[in-house]
Amino acid sequence: MSAFRIDRTTPLGAGEAWRRLTDWPAHAAQVPLTRITVLTPGPSRVGTVFVARTGLGRVAFDDPMEVVRWQPPAPGRPGLCRLEKRGRVVTGWAEIRVREAAEGEPPGGATRVRWEEELRFRPLPGLLAPLTAHAGERVFGRAVERLLSG
Repeated sequence: MSAFRIDRTTPLGAGEAWRRLTDWPAHAAQVPLTRITVLTPGPSRVGTVFVARTGLGRVAFDDPMEVVRWQPPAPGRPGLCRLEKRGRVVTGWAEIRVREAAEGEPPGGATRVRWEEELRFRPLPGLLAPLTAHAGERVFGRAVERLLSG
């Protein structure tokens, strides 16, 4: 199991940060060698299913995901989206949390974002978990930054 967490601060409002982070097709432009197909009609909600296909040609794998929790941010309430990964190669979950910064928190942004993920790659031994966690943190950290910067 590979687990990682990404924390970021953005000057965007919580609603805009949420919109950008839950625009599933936009993720494909940020994650190398990946394209995303949303299989259910929008808007996103509990039950939305999409597939991230990563790789080149025949050397690729699908990462199907389903939104199992969908709580957009609202005044006084943080946003939470939970994805369950249901693939043959990749399983696990991801959570995206978005909340307005509280008074007294360090300056530098209006909104706090947390992306937390736990991945299992079936063909890889558990000994490689630290390596895949580090790679996930770098790849998704960069993706979150780019999505938030627009």
